[in-house]
Formats: sequence, C-alpha cells, structure tokens
Amino acid sequence: MQRRTILSGSIAALAMPAIFAGARHARAQSEKQLTVVSWGGAFQDAQSKAQFEPAAKVLGITVKQETYSGLAELRVRVKSGAAGWDVVSAGSGTAARAGEEGLLEKLDYSVIDTAGFLPGTFQPFFIGSDVFSTVIGWNTKTFGDKGPQSWADFWDAKKFPGTRSYRNTVTLEPALMADGVPPNKVYEVLSAPGGIERAIAKMKELKPHVAVWWSSGAQSAQVMKDGAVDMVAAWNGRLDDIRKAGAPVAYTFNQGIQDTDCYVIPKGTTKRDLAMRFIAEISKPQYQADLTKYITYGPTNQKAYELTSVITPAYAAKLPSSPENTAKQLLLDDAWYGKFAQKAQEAYQNMITG
Repeated sequence: MQRRTILSGSIAALAMPAIFAGARHARAQSEKQLTVVSWGGAFQDAQSKAQFEPAAKVLGITVKQETYSGLAELRVRVKSGAAGWDVVSAGSGTAARAGEEGLLEKLDYSVIDTAGFLPGTFQPFFIGSDVFSTVIGWNTKTFGDKGPQSWADFWDAKKFPGTRSYRNTVTLEPALMADGVPPNKVYEVLSAPGGIERAIAKMKELKPHVAVWWSSGAQSAQVMKDGAVDMVAAWNGRLDDIRKAGAPVAYTFNQGIQDTDCYVIPKGTTKRDLAMRFIAEISKPQYQADLTKYITYGPTNQKAYELTSVITPAYAAKLPSSPENTAKQLLLDDAWYGKFAQKAQEAYQNMITG
C-alpha cells in the first residue's frame, strides 16, 4: 500500500507540469478570442464577411459570434454579471440608453481613430459602424414605379390602398411628417408638451391599415418578399437584400430616417483592451467600405468613400450616407431617445395593443 501511494504521488508530481502547461495554453487561447454579438440575418452575415473575420485575421485572434434581441437582453446580461460578451453591435438609440444606464465601457479614442467620421456618430460609449435608413418601401406589383413618396402618402389609404407593415418599437418621426411637420422640426415638436401625444394620435389613424407590426429587420423584409403587405416602413438594406433575390420591391430615400449601427463594449468584460483594439480595426475606412459590398448601408467613416475601387460614384448614390441622399433625410436624434424613449415606448405600446 505504501509503495502504491508513493508511486501514485510520483506520477501525479510528474503530471503537474503538463497540467499547468495545458491550463496556461487554454487561458492563452481564451485571451485571444472575442465574443461578438449582433442581430443575425443578412446584416450579421455582411458584418462577418467584411469586418469580423478579416479583423480577426489581422489581430491574430478568433471571433465567436452570437446573436441577441436588443437592450433588454443586454441589460440582463450585464446586471446578472454573466461574462462572455465582449463587443456588441447595437442601434444608436439602444447604445445611448445603455450608456446612460451604466451598462457599457467608455471607449478609448486614443486607440480608436475617429478622423473622417460623420459628426455625432461617435460618443463616449459607442461608435457608429454604418448608416442605414428607415425608408418607405412598396410592392411594385401593386404600385409599379409610382409608389408612395412621402409619409403623407404612406398614411393615405385612399390614394394608396393596401396593407402596411410598421415597426412594433417606438417610431414616431414618420407620424409627424405625415401630419405636416417639416423634417427639421420633428424633434422640436416631439420634445414640446403634447408632441408625443400628437404623434400617437396620427399613429392611430394608420393602425387600421397595419397588417403586420414587425419586430425584426428579417421579418420586415420577409413580409414584403412573401407579398403579405403592399408597403412597409423598413430598413433600406433589408429591402435591397430581397430585391436582389428577385422580390418586387422598390423604395425611396425621400423623408427617410437616417440611423447608425454602433459598436459598444459591455460593462464587465474581461477583454476590454482587446475589444477596444478590435473596434479600432473595424472602424478603419477599408472595413466600412467593404461592408457596402454585402449590404447597402453607408459608411460613418467618410474616408471610405475615397476608396472608389470599392465604392464607385454610381454606387455611392445608392447609399444612405451619400451627400445626395443625406440631404433628403432626417437624422435620428439619439439625445431625444435618451430623454423620452421610455415615455414614448409606453404610449406606443398602448396604441398598438389598445
């Protein structure tokens, strides 16, 4: 028995260096891996091809990709102390609220270069990755090339009969434009007493004609692809994706609502420095230009437009952040959402369910 115990101890002692070496290797491999989270679908596929995979190769790391449903899931993840998410792709409104709630790490702009970025697209807690637009889309089998060209048209069921699809998350800007408010006055009206109520009243006029309140970009595209509705308020890139696949869809940038997708770093990640370097890499002009190969969202880094071998002048005219299209649109006001989102969302949901 004594001999067996001594022998076992000797074997264990000999094995310890290998065990420690294995543990060190596993830890080193873990330190070279980032978990990057986005929305899935055509958008995340584009991000993966244009940004995540090439940047991982440059940095000598691996990227594990996951999907999520939005702010509520991010909030639960951070507040529960669940580790694992290192970089998250979010809408600018979501990013602004998450930053105010203390859910995000501040970005280090000594590491991330913002030269060339559109004003307002980089903030303490987030940096814009692309510009997309909520646009008016229509079924060309129903309306041909003469679909609705304004939100007033979208609301006008006599001039444009048929079913609509609209987002199930607060989106009030179109309602005020449909009610005659000039685009440059929309947030002034929404911020004034009675502004949200005015927009909700206009939404109630549209509600009887909304067949689908969509909850994801994929769903908004699918209902158009299937011919389930005649028109939609949806993200331009999603409509382009199904149009390329043969769906009878057209849209206009007129009175579109420009918004930005952003990259953020969740509070509590153990890989903050690596996440910062990863965001710095994918914020470079080449990565943003390459994203446009896969989805028609425009760069926030305007230096990307200088890469004319990727973004030709003709193609730039189709992107939401080109000067021509920017002039037709309203830029979403993240500050307004930071202040009024909760009140507006409650009123909006009551409108849908009431």
